[in-house]
Amino acid sequence: MSSKVYSASIIGLDALLVEVEVDISHGLSLFNIVGLPDKTVEESKERVNAALRNSSVVAPQSKSQRITVNLAPADLKKQGSLYDLPIAVGYLLASKQIEFSTEDKMFCGELALDGKLRHVNGVLALANLARKRGFKELYVPEVDAGEASLMGGIDVIPVSDIKSLIGHFNGSALIGVAGENNLFEELSNVELVEDALDFSYVKGQETAKRALELAAAGGHNVIFSGSPGSGKTILARSFATILPKMDADEALEVTRIFSVAGLLSSDKPGEVTLAHRGVLFLDEFPEFPRKALEALRQPLEDGHVTISRAAGTIKFPANFILVAAMNPCPCGYLNDLAKECICTSSQTARYKRRVSGPILDRIDIHVNVARVKYDKLTADDSGENSKDIRKRVEGARKSQKERFSLSKTRLNSEMNNLQIKKYCELDGASTALMKNAVNQYHLSARSYFRTLKVARTIADLTSATKIEQAHLAEAIQYRIQEDN
Repeated sequence: MSSKVYSASIIGLDALLVEVEVDISHGLSLFNIVGLPDKTVEESKERVNAALRNSSVVAPQSKSQRITVNLAPADLKKQGSLYDLPIAVGYLLASKQIEFSTEDKMFCGELALDGKLRHVNGVLALANLARKRGFKELYVPEVDAGEASLMGGIDVIPVSDIKSLIGHFNGSALIGVAGENNLFEELSNVELVEDALDFSYVKGQETAKRALELAAAGGHNVIFSGSPGSGKTILARSFATILPKMDADEALEVTRIFSVAGLLSSDKPGEVTLAHRGVLFLDEFPEFPRKALEALRQPLEDGHVTISRAAGTIKFPANFILVAAMNPCPCGYLNDLAKECICTSSQTARYKRRVSGPILDRIDIHVNVARVKYDKLTADDSGENSKDIRKRVEGARKSQKERFSLSKTRLNSEMNNLQIKKYCELDGASTALMKNAVNQYHLSARSYFRTLKVARTIADLTSATKIEQAHLAEAIQYRIQEDN
C-alpha cells in the first residue's frame, strides 16, 4: 500500500515542489526516510510516530510493518521540520485510516509529540509555489495561516493538530478556510518608523538633508564623512521617516524574505537581504573588515547576492539604499574648524584606504558633514519636517513608476545603460559641463553613469521632463565632495 502527498523545499527565497511518497509493506518493523534528508528530516519519523500515537490512531511503530518514505526529487537536499505533516498524512493515507484526493493539496508543518502543529519558516514561499502550481488548498500550522494567506489566490487551511485534521478529512468536523489578509491595507495605516527622528529635529545640515531626499527619491546610495558629533548618525536615523510606504508587490517581496528568515513572529537571508527595499546603515564604515565591505560590490551593483556552495548556487535579492558614515581620519578631526587633527598624513591615507575605490565608486552621493555652529544649534526655528519631504519623494517616485511601467526597473538608481541614454539626455551646455567634470576629476565610467542617474532624480523632484544644467551641476557636486 502506498500514497503520495505534496510538500515543498525552501531553496533561498523560493520553494520547490517535493513529492512525499509513503509505502507500507509486511516485514520486520522498519521506518526509513530516503531522498537526501538531513538530520532534522531523519528525526521526523520519531515525531510522527509519537504524534500519531498520542492522537489515538494507529502509529507506524505500533505493529510490525516496513515503512519507506521517499522525498522526491531524490537529488534535492531536504532540510527542516516542515515534512512532519506530509509524512504523517501520507502514512494515514497508506494505512487506510483516512481517504481523500491529494492532487490539489499541499502540506507543511512541524509536529509536536502530542500531535499539535508548530510554526515553520517560509510558508509565504510555499503559498507562492502552491498558487503557481495550481494547488487549491494549502494545509499549514494554525499559527502560520495568517502569513500564508497574505499571498492570496489559494485556500489556506489552518491545522491545529492531527486529530482535527483527521476529523476534517473524515467529514466529522471541517476546518474553515483562513481569511485573506490585505497586507497593503495594513501598510497604508502605518505611519513613521518607530524611534526614528523627524527631519525637523535635525539642526542645520541642509546639504546632507537634501542628499538624503535625493537618495530616498531615486534609491541612491549615500556616504557621509565628518567629525564625531557632526550629526551623521542622527541624519541616518532620520532617513526612514522620508521613505515612501511600500506598495503591495514590494511589501509581499520583503515579507517573503522575513518569512524564510524566520523573523516574522544552512543558508538563510543575511543583513543585506533583510534590508531589501529598505535601508542598510553602516556606521564607522572603514572599521568593518575589508572582506565584508568588498562583499558589498555585487549587491550595490546588481541588487542581489549570489551564494555558491557545493550543493548549488542561491541568489538572494538585496536591492537596498546604503547609508554609510565615516570619519575623515582616525582621530576624526581632519579639516575640522574647532579641533585640531593629530593624525599624520600616512595614518590618514591608510585609514581612507580601508574603503576601496571600487566601493566608493558604487556610492552615488558623497557628502562632507561639517560641525554645526552654535547659532544653528540654539535657533528656535525648526527645519522642514519629514512629512513634507516625503510628499516630494513620493511625487518623484510616481514619475519613475510611470517612466518604467513597461520594465522591471523601479527607481532611477536601477536604470541600465539603454535607459540612461533614453531618459538622461543632456543638452549642449550640460554635455560640456559633464565633459569638464569627467576630465578634471577623473571620473570613471561608473561614476559618469551614476551621476546622470542622480541628475535624473533631481529633475524628477522638480517635475522637470529633461535634465537641466542646474540638475547636473548639483549631481556632480555630490560625486566630487569626497576629494574636497
